[in-house]
Amino acid sequence: MSVTISAATDQDAEQIFRLQYLCFQSEAALYGNYRIDPLVQTLDSVREEVATDCVFVARLGDEVVGSVRGRITDDGSAAIGKLCVHPRLQGHGIGARLLKAAEAALTAERGATRFRLHTGHRSESGLRLYRRVGYETVGTSRGADGVPMIVLEKQAGAYATTA
Repeated sequence: MSVTISAATDQDAEQIFRLQYLCFQSEAALYGNYRIDPLVQTLDSVREEVATDCVFVARLGDEVVGSVRGRITDDGSAAIGKLCVHPRLQGHGIGARLLKAAEAALTAERGATRFRLHTGHRSESGLRLYRRVGYETVGTSRGADGVPMIVLEKQAGAYATTA
């Protein structure tokens, strides 16, 4: 059985919520902070994002094994967030496929010309993935939870040749 990528539906919200909680445990451990946004987000908030944002899931059969979200911000760029892939399936290109699907939809359906994302400064695997698919560091910030973040961006259509 192969992993498929598709737009999330209302019925996916609970699986996305549970997957997010599982996947971001390791991220929280990197910082000794279990109050990071993906771990304290409510199911209702996830449902709202699925209804309003550009949300994609990776499925293995009926199971949601990955997800990513994107939305257009006030400056017209697309904010990409909460990319996660089930720990047993990481390292197989699912994260890159999810990013590509979200970027394509945000460009075609919502007019995005630039993508921006934030990741923890200790998130080496995430940083490797984002750089591999064409994101470049443009600055730093601090999350609402106090975690130091690296801000990365890329122009729409800028897919790295190694992706």
